[in-house]
Amino acid sequence: MRRIITISVLLILSFLLQTTVFSLHDLTGNAPNLTLILTMSFGIMRGRREGMLTGFFSGLLYDLFFGSYLGIYAFIYMTIGYLNGRFHQKYLMEDISLPVFIIIVDQLVLDLIIYIGNFLLRNRVNLGYFFVHRMMPQLLYDVLITVIVYRIYLRINRHLRRKAAQS
Repeated sequence: MRRIITISVLLILSFLLQTTVFSLHDLTGNAPNLTLILTMSFGIMRGRREGMLTGFFSGLLYDLFFGSYLGIYAFIYMTIGYLNGRFHQKYLMEDISLPVFIIIVDQLVLDLIIYIGNFLLRNRVNLGYFFVHRMMPQLLYDVLITVIVYRIYLRINRHLRRKAAQS
């Protein structure tokens, strides 16, 4: 129960920070995707099930507030969380290189899906412009924030594991 409450609070806090504080102080029109970082982190640290559930609720929040159709982002984030959970127990969690690589791949996949759904299907085929003005700044933000936030999530995960072992 403590784990569910902690992840819920982290999810709401990440969503609020992503949509308010970081989006207001941004110069390029992009904000770090904290909900994707949360989904990736808990997928890696806790496994496919946790990654999938965290991703589903992250995407559902995004769908409810910003999506055109309900469930599209929930499905995308859920799939990303599930696939990230495949790396659970296959690497040393303290090593930051795998989460950085995974967040780059996750963000590229997410941006390509957004590009196909929002631009390509509407006959806006300027991928170079989208890559330079949307994808690259987003990748830089996400990598920088991942280096900082992943370590915080790692400490929270250790604390949750210790409390579960004591119970």
